[in-house]
Amino acid sequence: MGFIKNLMKEDENEIFEGSDAFYEDKLEEEETGNKMILLEPRAFSESQQIADHLKKRNTVVVNLKRVTPEQAKRIVDFLSGTIYAISGDLQKIGGGIFLCTPNNVSVQGKITGENAGKGIHDNDDIDIEW
Repeated sequence: MGFIKNLMKEDENEIFEGSDAFYEDKLEEEETGNKMILLEPRAFSESQQIADHLKKRNTVVVNLKRVTPEQAKRIVDFLSGTIYAISGDLQKIGGGIFLCTPNNVSVQGKITGENAGKGIHDNDDIDIEW
């Protein structure tokens, strides 16, 4: 009888351990890879937060217009290292705005430079509010 009780306890432990692992895996899946994050860092110290989103396989659009040019360069350098480590991609999509993608996101097309041709309009006066 004692043998059966011990056997039952071992089975219970295995069931609970397995369900905990399943639950943790499910949480990780929900938090990763399906989001596009828009960020406007105000200091270099926020670079790690951007890198954390990329490590979770989320796409990040970074607007560097709220930091000094020196801080912007440091942030881009830091993100370049992160992007390299995860085999992702970094593209400038506007003045001080960068698209950072992990390797699970394929980006098609290119945004031309601000001074790339004739007939380019600034359009800074366009304001969209929802």
